[in-house]
Amino acid sequence: MVILSFVLEAPSHAYRMHELIKQRGKDHVVNVAQRNSVYQTIARLQATGLIRVRETLQDEGRPERVVYEITPLGRKTFYAWLEDMLGEPRREFNEFPAALATVMALSPEIALAQLRRRHETLKRQLAAAASDLREWSGKGLPRFCMLDDEYKTVLLKAEMKWLDSVITELASGAMHWSEQQLRQLAARFETGNHG
Repeated sequence: MVILSFVLEAPSHAYRMHELIKQRGKDHVVNVAQRNSVYQTIARLQATGLIRVRETLQDEGRPERVVYEITPLGRKTFYAWLEDMLGEPRREFNEFPAALATVMALSPEIALAQLRRRHETLKRQLAAAASDLREWSGKGLPRFCMLDDEYKTVLLKAEMKWLDSVITELASGAMHWSEQQLRQLAARFETGNHG
């Protein structure tokens, strides 16, 4: 989506797109730790006919740069994807819910320590996100350009609030488990006796 949006905005080469992602702070929604990921995405978009080579530039002393442009199919596909992604929630499978589903494999003490660690990391991420929002806003960037950043901030705050409640229960002992308790639960649910 992001690569297509850049090519929709203006014909671009891979290096420019990689730099724009970082300059515009979109590296939190697109994994561009390796520039190669941009090239791989471009290859897939080109193979499916969503973008095409517009021209190849060769400046003296610089590597050859292939400039891509969006195709009519790419434009149509981009808008269809965008509308669908905005309008329809997707089931997204990230790691944290999977870890929560199996948290009882750890002791409550270890789970508590790890959730506190996560909370501290989220606190730093929230501070950085809030700083980025202030910076972009201070530069005159309109709100509609920062909706993804706002969304990230809202999610971070919500997760931190939820983590606070779980951490409080674990720390107080209100939430706890033991190997024996887990075996009893497993046996109860295997027999169908859920009551």
